[in-house]
Amino acid sequence: MHRDSIKIVGGGLAGTEAAWQIARRGLRATLYEMRPARSTEAHQTDRLAELVCSNSLKSELADSAPWLLKQELRRLDSLLLQCAEKARVPGGHALTVDRDVFSTAVTEAIASEPNIEVRREEVTAVPEGIAIVATGPLTSDALAADVSRLTGAGRLFFYDSISPIVDAETVDLSVAFWASRYGKSSTGTDDYLNCPFNKEQYEHFVDELMKAESVTSHIAEDDTPYFEACLPIEEIARRGRDTLRFGPMKPMGLTDPRTGRRPWAVVQLRQENLRAASFNLVGFQNHLKFGEQARILRLIPGLERAEFLRFGQIHRNTYINAPALLAPTLELRSRPGIFFAGQISGVEGYVESIATGLLAGMHAAARANGDEPQAVPRATALGSLCHYVSGADPAHYQPANITFDLLPQLDDETRERLRRDKKARHAEVCRRAEAALDEYLHAHV
Repeated sequence: MHRDSIKIVGGGLAGTEAAWQIARRGLRATLYEMRPARSTEAHQTDRLAELVCSNSLKSELADSAPWLLKQELRRLDSLLLQCAEKARVPGGHALTVDRDVFSTAVTEAIASEPNIEVRREEVTAVPEGIAIVATGPLTSDALAADVSRLTGAGRLFFYDSISPIVDAETVDLSVAFWASRYGKSSTGTDDYLNCPFNKEQYEHFVDELMKAESVTSHIAEDDTPYFEACLPIEEIARRGRDTLRFGPMKPMGLTDPRTGRRPWAVVQLRQENLRAASFNLVGFQNHLKFGEQARILRLIPGLERAEFLRFGQIHRNTYINAPALLAPTLELRSRPGIFFAGQISGVEGYVESIATGLLAGMHAAARANGDEPQAVPRATALGSLCHYVSGADPAHYQPANITFDLLPQLDDETRERLRRDKKARHAEVCRRAEAALDEYLHAHV
């Protein structure tokens, strides 16, 4: 039985959740966070679990894949899901949070837990003993080099993107209108501000976007693939003039009250905080110089006089080739007791990072107690995420969000019976996942 403090490197979503899970099992955890002694190009505060991109934890629609993953985390007493509920702001059918309230709540909870020691210092090598590496997409060069040495695998990079934030008071409400797509909202209100384009405005916007000057990258773009689910808008535009309006600028399910018709294209703004003082441009991450961003984004109808509280950015993401290295418990096959969690393991998304942090903490605690960690069933969203991380093709490994195609398929009879009803198929997958988690919790928790 290993009673030394379990070390967690990284105070982001995965690291804080891992530390909490270890502490609630009566074990000691030491959580290392290098900020504020050393910051990153994306973080703005020294708080734990700072959200640096969107403020959305994705869909809360019942029987959706993101909903299923969050439901499983709630059943496993996730600290960060509890904090998200406290920080919740209107966001259509998504769980969106005030990022300041959220990170403050997590920081205070971790600081007040007597079984967790927080050390504000950079870690340059994977710690000895039982440890969790949860340093996220901006792992320091020194630690990344040691991870590479430990695993025998080179570092992998792709560009991850941050959307701009606009001051709410500078949005022209005579042009932008409140609505949720198809009228769907978890709060019963219209939670998005929509900036509508006619065809001429859209064509001019695309023309200027295509001419805009990008930031010079520190990593050769030809050798660094973008994550397909988080493409910069200029990269989307390069794939065809209408690609944006079938992607982040799609007008489906919206009617411009000024014309009574569906716009040619739309940019949606999502509330950033409880005071509705700022809005995130949904899906509008980009790699443009700040001056160019101001010029291009003010071509959006309703944002002609916009003041931007944060411009979009592209930052490096570091992750290991997890299928070649990790077991389904997120433990290094070659070195039991070392776990990886969050984006460095190759998951993409806030909730996915929380999920792997929770599981790594749970499994590290089992290892410290002298028990063999038991993987969560494949039929669950949690288990399927770990199955992908540990079982995908190492030669073509890319970060993944939780989707139903990661979960096991229904049997042929059930699939045929529900062939015409996609919602019913998803509900059956969720029902099966719930039953599998019930059985796991009864046996192991």
